Amino acid sequence: MNQLGLKDQELLKTKGFIGQWCSAESGKTYQVVNPATGEALATMPDMGADEALRAVNLATETFPSWKTQTVDERSIILRRWAQLMREHKEDLGRIMTQEQGKTLAESMGEIVYSASYLDWYAEESARASGRMMPAHSPEQRIMISTEPLGVGAIITPWNFPALMVMREVAPALASGCTLVVKPSGLTPLTPLALLELANRAGLPAGVLSIVMGARGSGSSMGSVFTLNPNVRKLSFTGSTTTGIHLAQQAASTVTRMGLELGGNAPFIVFEDADLDAALDGLIASKFRNTGQTCVTTNRIFVQDSIYDVFVERFAERASKIKVGNGMDEGVQMGPMISESAVEEVEQHIKDALDKGARLLTGGKRHALGQSFFEPTVVADVTPDMMPFKCEIFGPLAPICKFTTEEEAIELANRTIHGLAAYFYSKGRERCWRVAEALQAGVVCENTVAFSSARAPFGGYKQSGMGRDGGHEGLSEWLETKYRCIGSIK
Repeated sequence: MNQLGLKDQELLKTKGFIGQWCSAESGKTYQVVNPATGEALATMPDMGADEALRAVNLATETFPSWKTQTVDERSIILRRWAQLMREHKEDLGRIMTQEQGKTLAESMGEIVYSASYLDWYAEESARASGRMMPAHSPEQRIMISTEPLGVGAIITPWNFPALMVMREVAPALASGCTLVVKPSGLTPLTPLALLELANRAGLPAGVLSIVMGARGSGSSMGSVFTLNPNVRKLSFTGSTTTGIHLAQQAASTVTRMGLELGGNAPFIVFEDADLDAALDGLIASKFRNTGQTCVTTNRIFVQDSIYDVFVERFAERASKIKVGNGMDEGVQMGPMISESAVEEVEQHIKDALDKGARLLTGGKRHALGQSFFEPTVVADVTPDMMPFKCEIFGPLAPICKFTTEEEAIELANRTIHGLAAYFYSKGRERCWRVAEALQAGVVCENTVAFSSARAPFGGYKQSGMGRDGGHEGLSEWLETKYRCIGSIK
């Protein structure tokens, strides 16, 4: 039987990796399920604190040898890995779609984008240069250099099972750090397939380990990562509540944190915008990955003079989105990740409608069953409604009306989060004003396509700390050392 329809069956791994492929010491297992069909895809080891500690210890042992490899030697491995990912993008995409639900085209696009982080940091690591500074004494010299941080731990979510791993792994490995990755228990097959390709590319055993477990295992592993003094950085992508908890634990060991937490992205359409471009951007941003992204449009603000026309056109476009199994041709939106995710979206819709919002399209579970949900548009949303206040992780588009530019900015910034923000306008002066006023780490002006390994990604306020991508992403995995040299006469 050709499991998951793969050309290369060796990419389907059903064990963790701690120097070698391994099961849970307890013997416990759990199943990974296809959200589109309910079918069990694989039986996985249900690991916990014991395996996490083993992986940290191995990374600690391996760090000195990996650290001392030249940047050229590490870069060769990263480039090979990136090339293997591109060569196997179809198989990797099939694995991702069947465990996560997004369309096959989206999955393959994620693989290619993830590989770009390896390419970028294979080059960028050679630019981690130091400097000499004028000394405070003629008999001294001041030298500033950088060196690898040490052992890192990475906890990733289910919505982008390749990208969330690679954007951290690439700079960390390029800098000379060793790593332990704990992916979501819902989507471990994609990260494990990527690790198989890393092994083929020549990554030494012990440099990168992957441990996984069923829902609830993250707490025990997280405690290992935050409380073990050998772990010098923890990177976490997930909810703000969990991120704060991990940061509180990590404070006792002064562990460096990289946090990408919740998002509540505004999408502002001004009356002078190109409405066709704004509609295209909004459809792409809102319904990508079934609305299950931290940077997806969460709150839509439309100026009153164009409100009725824009809302009507947007609802019509949303109602025509083809929903189905991501493996089927022509499907534009797959299922949500789980039944509980569907229930949360239903709560948002009920709260908004109970408080006076208008349902324009969708609003209920799709006829396909499982965790499929209709693309939904709700108009006349106000700040007291749940879709305004809370992050939405699903295909629900709440629309608010505004009158002035100042009002739009105030409403957009009325959130504890500040990850991404989008706006459309043709006015040059307005674009400068709005871009500078929005409180977000990523601001998109007349576009939604901002993804690039070359640019720093991260948030303001309670959307997290630290940056991924660009030179900033490499700096997150480096220590700075000041060397004062004396007795020079």
